[in-house]
Amino acid sequence: MDMNSALVLFSGGQDSATCLAWALDRFDRVETIGFDYGQNHRIELEVRAQFIAKLRADFPQWSEKLGADHMIDLAVLGQISETALTKSVEFAMQDNGLPNTFVPGRNLIFLNFAGATAYRRGLKHIVTGVCETDYSGYPDCRDDTIKAVQVALNLGMESRFVLHTPLMWIDKGQTWELAEDLGGQALVEAIRVDTHTCYNGDRSQLHAWGYGCGHCPACELRANGFAAFRDKGR
Repeated sequence: MDMNSALVLFSGGQDSATCLAWALDRFDRVETIGFDYGQNHRIELEVRAQFIAKLRADFPQWSEKLGADHMIDLAVLGQISETALTKSVEFAMQDNGLPNTFVPGRNLIFLNFAGATAYRRGLKHIVTGVCETDYSGYPDCRDDTIKAVQVALNLGMESRFVLHTPLMWIDKGQTWELAEDLGGQALVEAIRVDTHTCYNGDRSQLHAWGYGCGHCPACELRANGFAAFRDKGR
């Protein structure tokens, strides 16, 4: 296992793009992994390659560190999920207090496949963009969940993976700040234009904070965070 290597769960959205930059700033060898689970906003999968190409071209300090990208077909997850991210239903809160954008088991499954890939590729560190400071209440984004998964992966694979969550205790405004700290305004602009976070998969409108419909929960969170980031910089 390469002790200074990492695998980043990269969806194509703002959070995972920031985590990718975070990993590139810290590790000598970085690979990426994405998941096609039949999500409605699959445009995020299309912009992944665009963003990776942007990093290679515009950030020479990271270009040589950036290794293979892995795309995993998890269509079965979409087939068993009845959520607003995998079916044509309105965004709403459920009786259990969770939004219907919650895909049960998604992050647990992602991390298990990431662990298996990291095991095969000899990668020590696994980086994911989950957060419980500024999020929708998903239980599989909590710090306790990630710590439990790390224990399970290491026991089940007889390994010593380290799971990193750079965004766990910061909000969306601070996530924009982190991107600026890592790669300056060039990285902020790359994330703004070349990533996608909208749940509706709308890439027809470019706002100050990036592409999106402007009214889904993901767009609202990203827009509010960008406004706080800009206000703090004045």
